[in-house]
Amino acid sequence: MSFTSLKQARNQRRLKSYLDSQPLSATEILNSSVEIATVTASLSSTSALKIDWAQDDLPTSVEVRQSSHDGRGIWAKQKLKRGTPVISLKPYVSVLSNPHLAAYCSKCFSPSEERKSLKRCSKCRVLHYCSAACQNADWDVHKPECSSIQRWTAGAPNAAVAVPGEAIRCIGRLLWDLQKKGSDHLHSKAIRSMESHRTSLSTSSASSQTHIAHSIVKYLRVSSPLELSEYGIGSAAELVDFISRFTVNTFTLTTPSLSSIGISISPVAALINHSCEPNAVIVFPRSSQSPQKDEPVLKVVTLRDLDPNEEILTSYIDTVLPRDQRQALLKETYHFACQCSLCTRDYSATPDPRASIFCPKKCGGMCPIPSDDVKITRCLKCGQQLSEKSAGVVLDAVRLGQEALDKASSLETTDPMAALRLVTNIQTTFAQANLTPSTHPSLSLTRLRCSLMITLLSTNPQISLNETIRLSAICVSALRDLYPEGHPVRAIAIAELGKLLTVDESSELSPAPVVSESPSNTFPPSGVKRLRLAHETLTKAYAELEIGFGPGGGLVGLETLKLAREIDQEINVWTRGVRNVLENR
Repeated sequence: MSFTSLKQARNQRRLKSYLDSQPLSATEILNSSVEIATVTASLSSTSALKIDWAQDDLPTSVEVRQSSHDGRGIWAKQKLKRGTPVISLKPYVSVLSNPHLAAYCSKCFSPSEERKSLKRCSKCRVLHYCSAACQNADWDVHKPECSSIQRWTAGAPNAAVAVPGEAIRCIGRLLWDLQKKGSDHLHSKAIRSMESHRTSLSTSSASSQTHIAHSIVKYLRVSSPLELSEYGIGSAAELVDFISRFTVNTFTLTTPSLSSIGISISPVAALINHSCEPNAVIVFPRSSQSPQKDEPVLKVVTLRDLDPNEEILTSYIDTVLPRDQRQALLKETYHFACQCSLCTRDYSATPDPRASIFCPKKCGGMCPIPSDDVKITRCLKCGQQLSEKSAGVVLDAVRLGQEALDKASSLETTDPMAALRLVTNIQTTFAQANLTPSTHPSLSLTRLRCSLMITLLSTNPQISLNETIRLSAICVSALRDLYPEGHPVRAIAIAELGKLLTVDESSELSPAPVVSESPSNTFPPSGVKRLRLAHETLTKAYAELEIGFGPGGGLVGLETLKLAREIDQEINVWTRGVRNVLENR
């Protein structure tokens, strides 16, 4: 799930929560005064900054600088090779999203294992732990949380809202931590220094954050925001300011395979500025080099070689979205208009692969996707104009596809079969609209469909393995058009395809003559050709995982390398078997 989807899901859960107190006016909060820190020193276009709370988490190879255009950011001080983990730290606070509370340890975030179930907290009966050691280590912060969850659950009108959402629990943990450490602690200074856009919130954002503010008041069992002074918050405006910092600077907590399982806060990582064409990524690789007690470990890994004095940039959003949607999302959530290389690129000669359709004359070229404002579009290769009727078909397909994507995403965990039927049916419409595989929302729907089929493969005999492999290959091809070599999303997709290819649904491999193999023009192949393709794909995946997740490729890299070696051994056994058969004839 993308960060956008996480926020949408979180907003939906906020609307389901319950409040006893009267809501504050969003306008009142927006208009109230707030103390804003100002930089008194005269700064050049980029000036080095010494930030006491960030020094322990930053290596000597990078530094914080102030830019007159983009504010604070993190810059390389020396040449950095791609695949370098330039920052490695544990977030201040991390919490699981509600659907994952029973599936992962709330301290180290390791998943439950088939032979070893997680132990549930006997008091709140909400959080789970993988061991007594993790539960004891988490008790210091879970103690006040445990009581708050119990009170919340006892007063809940129904089971749907019996557990506070991850945003409420994350803010609660953060406030308890700051209360314990005091206002002079480096953590408190770091949180206060994070960017806030409270004074420029849209009406919808202000309403949402006001709702969170009331939930926090209820969760902490205070009668009004004025009683939050022990947490360093002296007014309703300061509470919403705190929530605004939280909303803008929250990171998605993911598994090593990039599945979203929660949210986390790291002021140091939040210093990194945005680009839709980033040169670094934020991941949670979970490698054997990090003790379990230190997890989760957030790493910032370079995607390409960086020169000295080059700014490190990550993407705040899902960059499979076309430019207009990226700009709207960044403006709504982060309050800026992106001017990165991808957003300012001229697509007059080559269409954006995120928003293209195949030429109606099938010349091999592509047309920019039409819009409600600009329906006339031409193939950039042969000049063929898209008819008004065809433009209408495309616009309808995009609209229906987005609606289907939103609906299917909401059903993904609760009713995967219904979600699969929905995305399968809508893709028939896409075939008529001639959307390219990398165009949004076509790619997102294909990825969701593939993910659902993989999930259902072991339990539903109607799901075709070979069809799943073909969909996976389409995803990999499209992602290669959008992401550079080594990007984690692309690397994980290649690894997933490799794993699927290791299974042959036709029959077990045996040392049979080569003539029994599948024809060379079929995909996916069977027999030893399938194994060789699997080994080749896994080897490629491991090379890219070592870029996107750093040396070793994290936990997925270790698993991929192990599987590649096993397949290599199986191919060798098959080859020796064939040789023996031929020699004995």
